[in-house]
Amino acid sequence: MTMLQRRMRQAECAGVETQVNGEALVCDPSGALYAPDHRLLVVSDLHLEKGAAFARRGMMLPPYDTAATLSLLEIVIARYDPRTVVSLGDSFHDRIGAAFMPAGPREQLAGLMSGRTWIWIAGNHDPEPPAMLGGHATPEHEIGHLHFRHEPGPRCRPGEVAGHLHPVAKVAGRGRSVRAPCFATDGQRLIMPSFGVTTGGMNVLGQAFSGLFAAERARAYVVGLTGIFPLSFAMLCR
Repeated sequence: MTMLQRRMRQAECAGVETQVNGEALVCDPSGALYAPDHRLLVVSDLHLEKGAAFARRGMMLPPYDTAATLSLLEIVIARYDPRTVVSLGDSFHDRIGAAFMPAGPREQLAGLMSGRTWIWIAGNHDPEPPAMLGGHATPEHEIGHLHFRHEPGPRCRPGEVAGHLHPVAKVAGRGRSVRAPCFATDGQRLIMPSFGVTTGGMNVLGQAFSGLFAAERARAYVVGLTGIFPLSFAMLCR
């Protein structure tokens, strides 16, 4: 099974409910987050045009990452029909990715944006607003009791939803281990997995996540092949 086939199969599964700062949220196996009370869909780290960015530097990757990521996003938007979409930064892999995006993917993205509010959060890969795509670009944004930014802050602001770290969880048992993307949260802050189909990840027990969550409440909503599996950090391994 290819990575894209796996992601598409996961996207067909049901999500799992959680709460952050009193807001009801659904962790979707696609890697998206949905807030039903606001008809709000959140995705993080799409890294669109990553293959093209690598090609410009003389490193060849399969050139299908943008089409695959947008196809996955299309499935999720059709499922939830959100009124608002927030993309939590690193939506494009580099500063010029949006400007050089081919016509086909550009039209597909425009169709997904049509009729809804679209908010681009600035990321470290794409700090400027995406060229010629519309939507609203901003460093941070608030909706209800949720605060959206690309990188998690050094101090937890209640309701913070961030990306950037591409969290993954490692689970071991019966002589083998499985490593998979996850949503990481303690009920006050949530860090989202990368939505892009060609991105890696960092273990939630690693140094990058140190001090970000209250240890006794920290949980990983692990994206499995058949759905989401909520596990305490104590059940994970490095």
